[in-house]
Amino acid sequence: MKKPMYPPDASLQFRDATAADLATIVAIYNSTVAGRMVTADTTPVTVDGRQEWFRQHDPRHRPLWMVLSEGNAIGWVSFQSFYGRPAYRFTAEISIYLHESQRGRGFGKAILQHAMDSCSRLEIKTLLGFIFAHNFPSIHLFTASGFETWGRFPGVAELDGIERDLIIVGKRINP
Repeated sequence: MKKPMYPPDASLQFRDATAADLATIVAIYNSTVAGRMVTADTTPVTVDGRQEWFRQHDPRHRPLWMVLSEGNAIGWVSFQSFYGRPAYRFTAEISIYLHESQRGRGFGKAILQHAMDSCSRLEIKTLLGFIFAHNFPSIHLFTASGFETWGRFPGVAELDGIERDLIIVGKRINP
């Protein structure tokens, strides 16, 4: 059976991730490692290894949300501080990860829209995405939502002996 182009029920639920969600977050993340399109990690990460990353999220300003559809976790989205200095406090990097069975169904668009709609409340004026240049689905997702290419770092990553470019996309959300 062919996957529908758009989610059958576009009403997604978002909730703050808890420590109990970390194993699911890691499993979804690790499902992208072998594809060499989404992450610069070349081996799977561990729950223990992601503890500090998990603690760095702040539900009021830099949340980590579980994404649910029909009560089931289908992915997660995180906001991370950009560059860690006070002058950048209104800028955040966004990451969206979906369960393998949920990719290509239109959920990414709904998740990104929810994230952008939440920026005012989170005191975020600028959103950034860091995407490998060969990750066409993610580049399309972000550019279709009004993000522009703000930077290109040629050959900065090497995956299986192949140098890969990193694209930084950005959008002013609340100027």
